[in-house]
Amino acid sequence: MSAATTSTAPESGTGVFSRTRARISARTLRTDRWWLPPLITVIGLGAFVVYATVRSFVRTAYWVPDYHYLTPFYSPCLSTSCVEGASHFGTPFGDLPMFIPLGFLVLPFLLGFRLTCYYYRKAYYRSVWFSPPACAVAEPHAKYTGETRLPLIIQNAHRYFFYAAVIISVINTYDAIGAYHGESGGFGMGLGSLILTGNVILLWAYTLSCHSCRHIAGGRLKHFSAHPVRYWFWTQVSKLNTRHMQLAWITLGTLVLTDFYVMLVASGTISDLRIID
Repeated sequence: MSAATTSTAPESGTGVFSRTRARISARTLRTDRWWLPPLITVIGLGAFVVYATVRSFVRTAYWVPDYHYLTPFYSPCLSTSCVEGASHFGTPFGDLPMFIPLGFLVLPFLLGFRLTCYYYRKAYYRSVWFSPPACAVAEPHAKYTGETRLPLIIQNAHRYFFYAAVIISVINTYDAIGAYHGESGGFGMGLGSLILTGNVILLWAYTLSCHSCRHIAGGRLKHFSAHPVRYWFWTQVSKLNTRHMQLAWITLGTLVLTDFYVMLVASGTISDLRIID
């Protein structure tokens, strides 16, 4: 064994910087494209953040009055700054300055739910924070403190963000039901109605597949046989939980698709494809 791997020089760090680790000067000995998955992740997350941020602040083309299509980025719209008809739950807030998005009441909770999600933690810890960027690749941090101090201690509030996400999903469901509205005022159905419905179904699947939801369903039960209803719910949530990563990415895509379609119809760029009117 070479001296390079048996050095006992004192180290104050942890992980790859600890004194018990072999002294390898290279960041990694891997020769494959280990950097590709974290690069794709950061591009995907970054693209969504840019799109969602721009759309949340522009205040245009978010409501289609003829068919009652409201983009999820503006729901619920509770300010008098909202266009007429978009405020399904009234306008308890007055005019908002331009630097405050019209969906300001729920956007922080949705952001908190996504940021503290167990899958997203893994995704951005690796791709943004490089902790670690990949297996057998040294991370650039000399110390590891876990989620014990700000800002990462906020990760422990994930369950509370889950409760808020459930309420917001109920609101999105109300919006999707309201989207079955005909131009003459009765029942109607268009492509936008189906897109809004598909989006909310997938949002429910992502929300209910959350690890916190699984723990709430059956985490404290000692005897499943004594709680058959909760046990059934726990088994269903557990099945969804195996798809949590896929649902996390799919719902980012459906949110963008839903908003983009509503924007095109609301701006008059395209006409909604009507199925029943």
